[in-house]
Amino acid sequence: MSMLHWAIISPFLLAIFVPFLYKYVRPIHTGLFILPLPIILFIYFIQYISITEKYGTQIETVPWIPSLGLDFTAYVDGLGLLFALLITGIGSLVILYSVYYLSKEKEKLHHFYVYLLLFMGAMLGVVLSDNLMVLYLFWELTSLSSFLLIGYWNERERSRYGAQKSMLITIFGGLALLGGFLLLSVMGGTYSIRELAAQSSELAGHSLFVPALLLILLGAFTKSAQFPFYIWLPDAMEAPTPVSAYLHSATMVKAGIYLVARLTPIFAVSPLWIWLVGGIGILTLFWASFHAPRQTDLKGILAYSTVSQLGLIMSLLGVGALSFHYDTIDDNIYIIATVAAVFHLINHATFKGSLFMVVGIVDHETGTRDVRRLGGLMTVMPITFTVALIGALSMAGMPPFNGFLSKEMFFTAMVRVLQADIFSLDTWGILFPVIAWIASVFTFLYSFLLLGRTFFGSYQPEQLPKKPHEAPLGMLIAPVVLALLVIVFGLFPNMLSHTLIAPAADAILTGLFRTAGSTLHISHWHGWTIELGMTIGVIVLGTMLYKTFPRWKSLYQKFPKRLSLNHLYDRTVDGMERGSYTLTESYMTGYIRTYFMYILSAFIALLAFSILVKGKWHISTDHLAPVGAHELVLSLIIIAGTITTIMAKSRLTAIIALGSVGYTVTLFFVLFRAPDLALTQLVIETISVSLFLLCFYHLPQLSRHEKGIRFRLGNALISIGVGVIVSLIALLSYSQKNFDTIAQYYVENTYEKAAGKNMVNVILVDFRGFDTMFEICVLGIAALGIYVMVKLRMSKGEK
Repeated sequence: MSMLHWAIISPFLLAIFVPFLYKYVRPIHTGLFILPLPIILFIYFIQYISITEKYGTQIETVPWIPSLGLDFTAYVDGLGLLFALLITGIGSLVILYSVYYLSKEKEKLHHFYVYLLLFMGAMLGVVLSDNLMVLYLFWELTSLSSFLLIGYWNERERSRYGAQKSMLITIFGGLALLGGFLLLSVMGGTYSIRELAAQSSELAGHSLFVPALLLILLGAFTKSAQFPFYIWLPDAMEAPTPVSAYLHSATMVKAGIYLVARLTPIFAVSPLWIWLVGGIGILTLFWASFHAPRQTDLKGILAYSTVSQLGLIMSLLGVGALSFHYDTIDDNIYIIATVAAVFHLINHATFKGSLFMVVGIVDHETGTRDVRRLGGLMTVMPITFTVALIGALSMAGMPPFNGFLSKEMFFTAMVRVLQADIFSLDTWGILFPVIAWIASVFTFLYSFLLLGRTFFGSYQPEQLPKKPHEAPLGMLIAPVVLALLVIVFGLFPNMLSHTLIAPAADAILTGLFRTAGSTLHISHWHGWTIELGMTIGVIVLGTMLYKTFPRWKSLYQKFPKRLSLNHLYDRTVDGMERGSYTLTESYMTGYIRTYFMYILSAFIALLAFSILVKGKWHISTDHLAPVGAHELVLSLIIIAGTITTIMAKSRLTAIIALGSVGYTVTLFFVLFRAPDLALTQLVIETISVSLFLLCFYHLPQLSRHEKGIRFRLGNALISIGVGVIVSLIALLSYSQKNFDTIAQYYVENTYEKAAGKNMVNVILVDFRGFDTMFEICVLGIAALGIYVMVKLRMSKGEK
């Protein structure tokens, strides 16, 4: 494997050793052992800037299952590198922050860092994979690891609720995404994203194009918390603050953003893509920014602000897709939207990451996140306040911070939608700048509410569980670094223009920068433009709403909770649980004989239906081997043993009769020259009879009621039906040979390809290797479940 592949899987490898580090090096915080890895990875990925800033790419491939077209192809271009740097860079700061946030005495750090490393590796796999199926595997691993991180404090009911909610919604979207990927591969004949993008014009006319588009967007929208699937993100705030700062500001929630950006070259030719991505994005921006001010939990405000900012980036990608409908960059006025999306993605990671860490500090040092109990912390926590001020002003879009620059570019992109003369955007496109401006007013409002209600106003020490004080230096390093980046990227934005922003935008737009030889220059002043007027309007109206917020915030109470999406989700989940309990109770009688009736009845019905559909009733007895007297005798013994087992009035008699059936089958294998099967059957039967005798020895004698077995017509019909169906299938299968038997293939290739002399063993281990592996996995899962139940009982002191 290449160094690039090792970089992707290195977090998984380190995760293996974390439990041992936690167990044997307890005096040292486990996070200190983890911290060097993301730093090394960040430095490693920085070297690729010299390649991507020239619009180059790096491709490394490791064959996985070539026969299925599955290869682990790592692909680094401007877009993948940008995300890789965010994942490792923000990851380094988050791990440093967690060292001081999570106590090594109170927390199960080995669990936390294993989950965090799994997530980091999965995200790197998502953004650096060129193969759709490999990307999907990493995609689902992000859902699993985020579920574990959100539910890290599993003793809390709200943590379990938030983890389950995020899992149900994102896994639902993941299944849809898998369907979309499969449809894409059917259309293009490949799993390679690069090869599919090269076929975009041919794919657009395929009948599966729209279904694939819808399924993929469903997966992206659920992961990036777009309307109406955003409801999982606020509840995910029950996770520790380092998790929120990492997953919900810089990485996981941007996986959907990445996917839309990566697949834009394939789907941008469709007006449906532009309207769905742009329309859902702008709707999410408005909806979340409108509801953010009503939150009373600091992390709740940040959760809704994250949803709104994700909607902003998504809408920019939708508008940026218009670039594919114009010829050159000189005529293309929509490239600004893609540039703004990339730039704001970077900016959001810096200011939102710092704000999440600030909220964690406030919670850590005061004991609460409730804004109704906070206030006046500016003088008590001056450094934390300064970081919060920088982050909040950037989120509000105030100069000279980086959020102002990308917000101005956002306004420019939304205004230019009106100049499009395709897809009815010259009429309905007016909704984009109008909704964008209204949503920006509420963005300004919630940014200042977050800042003002925490640090300004009256100081209420009697309302706080802990006496507040400034955070320790170690906890301040990470948010201070992010706040400095907010300032630096705001004052010197062009340090990113050619190194990160232009290569990433070029990767999304498949070469517009490259072919036109254009340059990207970002500046604060563009003259007296309509965008500047929109910004001034945002500040004026936003300030008025902030000053009058106590007077009109009661309007939020007019929205009934029973009509909310969260209420709909809760009712749906509760209804599914009640329905499953009702259905289960209707057929779970507690009697094994009843369950056998269900299984065998379904067996008869399905196989009989298959025979009827097949419609071939020809039965031939030609070439059947003659039945000898000894075989007839053995058959009669099996029948007699079976009847005796059923009719016996003693458990010992039933066990002996059942054993006679098994041993007689062993004799059949001997007669048919199958010594391996005979030996296996003999061993299994001996063990089974011994275990039965051992277990039943401790049971009481059969009662008078158990000894009398009544005739049941239904049971008799099912028994006869199973016998008839099995015999009929055997005869029909023998009589109708639709293709050559596979037995000859095994005979010819057992030694040649598998280098084995025992055909049965070779079939089980080599030719049916996956089948055997899955059987072992089932046994392993069962063993793990038994072990967990035993450990749980021991932990509760039960005997």
